[in-house]
Amino acid sequence: MVFSSTAFIFFFLPVFLVLYYVFPGRAKNVVLLLFSLLFYAWGEPVYILLMLISTMVDYIDGRLQEHFEGSKAKKRLCLAVALIINLGLLAFFKYADFAVGIFKSVSGLDIALPGIALPIGISFYTFQTVSYSIDVYKGRIKAEHNYFDYLTYVCMFPQLIAGPIVRFTSVQEELKKRKVNESGFVSGFHRFMLGLFRKLLIADECGALWEAVRNAQGISAVTAWLGILAFTLQLYFDFSAYSDMAIGLGEMLGFHFPENFNYPLAATSITDFWRRWHISLSSWFRDYVYIPLGGNRVSVPKHLRNMFIVWFLTGLWHGASWNFVLWGLYHGILLTLEKYIWGEGLKKLPKLLQHLYAIVIVVVGFGIFTFDDLGELAAYFPQLICLKDNAFFGSEFMWYAGNYAPFLLAAIILAFPVYPAVKKKLADSHNAYRKKLIELCGVLVMIALFLLSVACMVRDSYSPFLYFRF
Repeated sequence: MVFSSTAFIFFFLPVFLVLYYVFPGRAKNVVLLLFSLLFYAWGEPVYILLMLISTMVDYIDGRLQEHFEGSKAKKRLCLAVALIINLGLLAFFKYADFAVGIFKSVSGLDIALPGIALPIGISFYTFQTVSYSIDVYKGRIKAEHNYFDYLTYVCMFPQLIAGPIVRFTSVQEELKKRKVNESGFVSGFHRFMLGLFRKLLIADECGALWEAVRNAQGISAVTAWLGILAFTLQLYFDFSAYSDMAIGLGEMLGFHFPENFNYPLAATSITDFWRRWHISLSSWFRDYVYIPLGGNRVSVPKHLRNMFIVWFLTGLWHGASWNFVLWGLYHGILLTLEKYIWGEGLKKLPKLLQHLYAIVIVVVGFGIFTFDDLGELAAYFPQLICLKDNAFFGSEFMWYAGNYAPFLLAAIILAFPVYPAVKKKLADSHNAYRKKLIELCGVLVMIALFLLSVACMVRDSYSPFLYFRF
């Protein structure tokens, strides 16, 4: 089940919210847990057991670490066992085919790939359970004594499938006691609806443009660039929309999840981009991999090693394919070059050139990201610089740009912090009549966008989020 489906919007969510608000106090956690398990079972009934095993391992690990508080060696052993089990499950389900494929290529043996299906959301909830075990070991949090509260944290449906990666420290207190009120519901509902609009009315249309360009033959260089720009916009609006919907749902339920995006396409460098893009993932790798390795407070060779490890793992986390590894290393190399070679010079350039520099690198990077097949990647990229005897500009560009102009224009505008600036300016109005008129117009616009979204849901009966595959 996906948030942008009629089943979720018109059946699952209304029934859940009614029961959630009817039941008092701690009973809300029971409702949330049961509906979260139902939500996951809707698409992955077999793998509920896997999630239950993962959560039980970490719950027991936390209790054992608490029990062995006086023995660092025993605590370390408990942590090691939990990490081996959790990361082992992730490696088996996500990377078994990839590893066997590499061995098959190197050895020349005719070995059949295992063909293991990837459980939805395993990359996200594994990182949550791992962070819990490490935080207990480091003394950042106390071990949770109520298994069902811990299970609710891991599998709560708003953020289960595609993040943000919520650490236990963020919600531990709210699992026990949280404020569920009208203002939180209204604010969360507004955030959820904005995410729904961004997903259905922008991301999916940019995706349609990308698919059209990707499957076309003999395109010009400008059209090839338009294609990977469309994919970049699709990925950003698709994933940030999911985060908006997850954060909005959490707020409706009294939880406060961390922000996951801060207008990354408005970045002025790759360093700045990674402070804004998938914040929960980049901060996870910073806190649990990069800093434990020594971060940048080491010699230059060791810092380069740390950067290589982090960005290799970041790429690999996204998928069991060489294009993701290349994409991770591509960003790692550019971040290293920014730090040691041209970073200071970049800051002296006009802001417009800094933005242009960042966006070109990001778009090219996502061009690498989107091609699981390296042969397809090798065939597409030469078209960007006319190495396939293709024209620089072709009439097909005008057709694609013309047909998708409204969506591209909306995407480009909303990729920058224009909406919050306009919203703030309108909210600052001291004229009561004008405020009421603005509020009325806002409601009418929301209704119109919702009706358009419903039309899209009916037309495209299944529209999964891109990050479901990770």
